[in-house]
Amino acid sequence: MLAVASAGMYLYETMKASVMTRSDHAVLARLDHFRKLLQYDLTLDTLQSSPQLFENMLDSEDDIFIIGEPGKAPVIMVNPLHAPLPPMPVVEPNQPLSVADLRSGLVNPGVPLRAATVAAMSGGKVVHLTAAHLAVKEMATLASFRNRILFSIALAFALTAGLGYLLLRRGLRPLRRMAEHATAITPARLDSRMDSSDTPVELQQLSDAYNGMLDRLADGYQRLTQFSADLAHEIRTPVGSLMGHCQVALRQPRTADEYQLLLASNLEELERISRMVESILFLARADDAQAALNRQALDLTDELQRVTGYFEGLAEERRMTLRTSGDGHLDADPLLLRRALSNLVANAIRYADEGSEIEIRVVEDSQQCRIEVENRGPVLSDSALGKLFDRFYRADASRHQSSDSNGLGLAIVAAIMRLHGGEVTVSQPVAGRICFTLAFPAT
Repeated sequence: MLAVASAGMYLYETMKASVMTRSDHAVLARLDHFRKLLQYDLTLDTLQSSPQLFENMLDSEDDIFIIGEPGKAPVIMVNPLHAPLPPMPVVEPNQPLSVADLRSGLVNPGVPLRAATVAAMSGGKVVHLTAAHLAVKEMATLASFRNRILFSIALAFALTAGLGYLLLRRGLRPLRRMAEHATAITPARLDSRMDSSDTPVELQQLSDAYNGMLDRLADGYQRLTQFSADLAHEIRTPVGSLMGHCQVALRQPRTADEYQLLLASNLEELERISRMVESILFLARADDAQAALNRQALDLTDELQRVTGYFEGLAEERRMTLRTSGDGHLDADPLLLRRALSNLVANAIRYADEGSEIEIRVVEDSQQCRIEVENRGPVLSDSALGKLFDRFYRADASRHQSSDSNGLGLAIVAAIMRLHGGEVTVSQPVAGRICFTLAFPAT
């Protein structure tokens, strides 16, 4: 709209300047022509005898033309509108005329006037010629042109507004659909996705990001739902066991030794529930990214020796050996690092083949520092490997009841690595070998 209005104003001003320039040159040409006529062909006596001669030679009936000697009454006086003339300098007879010699005036209502005065020699006498042009017809032409331009601009405004409204509605249709789709999203409809087939290229990235957000929300909600179900299942088992033991004990009187045995059994179940609650609270704080890290410079050789020394007795019960290799340094929280390593070593001792060897090694390069825990055990499928770090997941269902694991150890390891800006991965280098890797960013 601004461009159309600016173009219309530019065209109008250009045409107005052109018209006024032509008017100025017409006045100058008239004065020059009449000055030559008086000098070579006509005399004042001839003009006095036939004054109608000059009036017939004027182009416009509203123009002004005056011929006379200085200080005397004009010989020719043509001014039908009796327009007042502005003060004007007199151009000498031999001096050429220019636009700078013209002076401007104004005749009501708003009609500009351009006038000039020149001196000429006629029969040995000095004669003054005054010519003026009233731009009556030019103003009428410009007014008509201006009205057409204003009408064109108004029409362009209307068309621009109408077409812009239609184009914007069409262009923003995907956003309205996205808003309607977002309004209809509920926990029960997290599987619904936006159809991006007819989305404009400018909004394609937004549509993809929106669908990606829904994918993450659906995955998180599914994990939360599964976590709640698993948590209820895990707590129900020890609580049911406690209730069963107590109900059996209350059916008949028991000896002190029997009650003591019952309390010891119940204490084991309560300790299992306590460890589970502690692990759940740690995961909740880690997920909320509020856990503060107490980073320290650690010698990984000492840390590996500390962890293997703690689990040496448990490994000997299953006739396993713990072997460490490599060295390196790392900036990490010592308590959290030891907990992650302890969970991996405990997991290896629990599920590795009896009488096998567990290797714990440090590999350091310019990009990252890796701690690998590798052992020999049962072959896992790719789907099982992808779920090992899920909460309450156990790859070996046959050991579910006999194991004291609550299925949160590897999930805690993953949370600790996220807090440190690293990651934990699992792979099977060869059949029957499984390797967990803690990858920390290089110091």
